Amino acid sequence: MPLSDQLQTALTRRRQLSFFRTLTLPRPNTADFSSNDFLSLSTNAELRTEFLSELQFAGDFPLGSGGSRLLDGNTPYTESLESRIATFLGAPCGLLFNSGFDANSGFFSCIPQPGDAVVYDELIHASVHEGMRLSRAAEKVKFLHNDVEDLCRVLQRVKQPGRNIFVAVEGLYSMDGDTAPLRKIVEAVENICQGTGHVVVDEAHSTGCFGPNGRGLTVSLGLEKRVFARLHTFGKSLASNGAIILCDPLVREYLINYARTLIFTTALGFPALASVKAAFAMLERGDTVPLQEKLHDNITCLHDGLKSLPSSGRLSILNPKQRDTPIVALLTDKPRDLAKWLQDGGYMVRPIVHPTVPKGKERVRVCLHSGNTISEIRGLVSRILTWVDVELRTEQVSEQSIFKSKL
Repeated sequence: MPLSDQLQTALTRRRQLSFFRTLTLPRPNTADFSSNDFLSLSTNAELRTEFLSELQFAGDFPLGSGGSRLLDGNTPYTESLESRIATFLGAPCGLLFNSGFDANSGFFSCIPQPGDAVVYDELIHASVHEGMRLSRAAEKVKFLHNDVEDLCRVLQRVKQPGRNIFVAVEGLYSMDGDTAPLRKIVEAVENICQGTGHVVVDEAHSTGCFGPNGRGLTVSLGLEKRVFARLHTFGKSLASNGAIILCDPLVREYLINYARTLIFTTALGFPALASVKAAFAMLERGDTVPLQEKLHDNITCLHDGLKSLPSSGRLSILNPKQRDTPIVALLTDKPRDLAKWLQDGGYMVRPIVHPTVPKGKERVRVCLHSGNTISEIRGLVSRILTWVDVELRTEQVSEQSIFKSKL
């Protein structure tokens, strides 16, 4: 069969299974309840001014990096920024990558050594899976999501004399909207592995949302010296792009020598680095603290509004007890219908379906931002409740029709 026919057959099959993906453009005049711009910095005038000032007054820098960091793409500006971020986040040092995907896949593909094991939360990001796929680790074993008891069971099974065990978790899970029980995880790894366990925390979604000045979940719990490595990305709350792996100097040096996603890619250019520096300058000064506080006020507002959801089973909150994160997953067997209903009402949300989430866990994901107004949140809640009410009444009419047909 010709290649074009094979590709078309695969796409047709994906359409039939309702797995087909397309690129979309933002709807105009809709309130953002979808993006990862949690602090609303992408439209923040102060960040824009800071960024433009950095571009103008930082010095005579070429716009492009000119190559990978191991060739011509490294600069004093890059290393100074790297050091500044690591200091702010309470780490010995760090290493910049072009994206969180590059950082995770590069780290997990090279740091675990032959014979080692990687133990990962079953909901860990695809970038970690990509790294594990290329890894030389002898075992890659998942544990039930946020289940410390199951983690302990897995650790007991995989631990061996001389084996390093890497435990991969996220600070805030992007689809379920819940945080890792990080303190209990760290304690479990320390108690069971006795020095051979290494916790790696992906703080991509928790950066900016948690901790003093948005330093993330690890710092908020005072665990920065008890985890092996942390990933912070800049493309979500910080409205920039790129990422950093926080680690010790030995790990940094090893990544420089073996992480192919660093070695064989052109480094971030000056405008990207200047954007990151501008965002971290705001964090350092505490300028984002009011935004962080407003975000959590908005989170409370949404949960208070959703208290009146009827217990019909038509719609439910995935993690109702998790009331401090900006991501709320609304479980429904009609995620596309609900998403379209909300979009038509002026509220941008996205349906999340299999295979992104397991079958039976389809949902609409609501992401809150500091820039959302109370009026927008109440309007969103009202629209959700109206949809549930319409669905319930439609269901009742259908049941009555079936009953009458049987008489």
